[in-house]
Amino acid sequence: MARWNAKKAIVAEQDLAPHHRLARSLSWPHLIALGVGAIVGTGILTLIGVGAAKAGPAVILSFAIAGIICAAAALAYAEMATMIPASGSAYTYTYVVLGELLAWIVGWSLILEYSLVVSAVAVGWSGYAAPLLQAWAGFPTALSQGPELGGIVNLPAIFIIFVVAGLLIYGLKESATLNAILVAVKVLALVVFVAVALPYFDAAHFEPFMPFGFAKHHGIGPDGQPAEVGVMAAAAIIFFAFYGFDAIATAAEETKNPGRDLKIGIVGSMFACVIIYMAVAGAAIGALVFSRFANSPEPLALILREIGQPLAAKYLAVSAVVALPTVILAFFYGQSRIFFVMARDGLLPEALARVTGRGSPVRITIFTALVVAVLAGLIPLADLAALANAGTLTAFIAVCACMLVMRRRAPDAERLFRTPFAWPVGIVGILGCLYLIYSLPQKTQIWFACAHVVGIIIYLLYGARRSVAGREGA
Repeated sequence: MARWNAKKAIVAEQDLAPHHRLARSLSWPHLIALGVGAIVGTGILTLIGVGAAKAGPAVILSFAIAGIICAAAALAYAEMATMIPASGSAYTYTYVVLGELLAWIVGWSLILEYSLVVSAVAVGWSGYAAPLLQAWAGFPTALSQGPELGGIVNLPAIFIIFVVAGLLIYGLKESATLNAILVAVKVLALVVFVAVALPYFDAAHFEPFMPFGFAKHHGIGPDGQPAEVGVMAAAAIIFFAFYGFDAIATAAEETKNPGRDLKIGIVGSMFACVIIYMAVAGAAIGALVFSRFANSPEPLALILREIGQPLAAKYLAVSAVVALPTVILAFFYGQSRIFFVMARDGLLPEALARVTGRGSPVRITIFTALVVAVLAGLIPLADLAALANAGTLTAFIAVCACMLVMRRRAPDAERLFRTPFAWPVGIVGILGCLYLIYSLPQKTQIWFACAHVVGIIIYLLYGARRSVAGREGA
């Protein structure tokens, strides 16, 4: 523990060993597509129903609040990513600015986030794909569900994880190009939803606007059952629908012109997604009374069927099946790069941090695939999915704090992007994220604390003894 405050020095690319050097192959269009691919996914396709169950029509306000907090964090990310253009995003910034122990906590939070998101989205994709497989080829139900649902293993979820892993191993640029095409398919489906739903808009569906109040509290949901409700309770869950731009920051070492492309990718993807989400939420609530799609696993398709548009509903569902792997790709990419950088820093086994002649970290990608495949194939995720939000909020707080510390510690350092009104933006990001953590379900808060106890034990037994920064500072 004597090394807990050791800080990481940023190593110039030319000084890295060849087997630790990532290939630069991405430009800003790839980054925007990566960000939009991660952000626009299961969140807007499914969580608008969960949010409506907690906030009613005021779910639009929940989207706005979550978007504002995410925007503050995105601006901080953009500044830090251009100051420290190295892989690892929030983990690396925290290591450089605040020290090793806090960096481990942030890195562990990101591992939780990415693992749960990849696994959950893979299971969600399987939920769409399994009925098609059963109808076409008689695929057994027991092999498309985990033990918690009475099955044996969720093979479709495992399959899609390894397909995405193969794409990343083959080459990031090629994967990013395919990702951009699938993102266009997904965004077009949401545009079609808005265009079809808007003619059915009824302002009366927005009254009463805030039936469950603002702050999180225990109340009665629209189904008549006890639940944690309120605008902030919805915002804490809907937050899942916004993050994903942080995966862009993990691409810093693989970006051709990080000073220009990172800020365009981060801010551009957030701006695009806020506009998309507000339009979709407004059209959804205007078209159908919220209680009729609250907690639905496929709220947008349900709305289209309810207003008499079955073909549009089918098109939306098929588009989701085709395009959901973009979310898996973006978060899988972020997960493998966090693992890669932590291994390169000695906090995880350094043998994992080797790249091939194509500049692809094959070992860590395969290791990541095995971890998330076990989660997706066997372990129930319904009660743990909100852990991803807790991990992300922790990382966002750290990045906002790093930006403010660097504004005080090195005010004259070169910044290729400067966050406007840095102190108000940073404080809004920190306090907003803390309030969202408070607004998460109590069960999630307990699981998150337990996960970090395990993480600290691993750090004390392994990382603290072997870290590169600790050895150099000793």
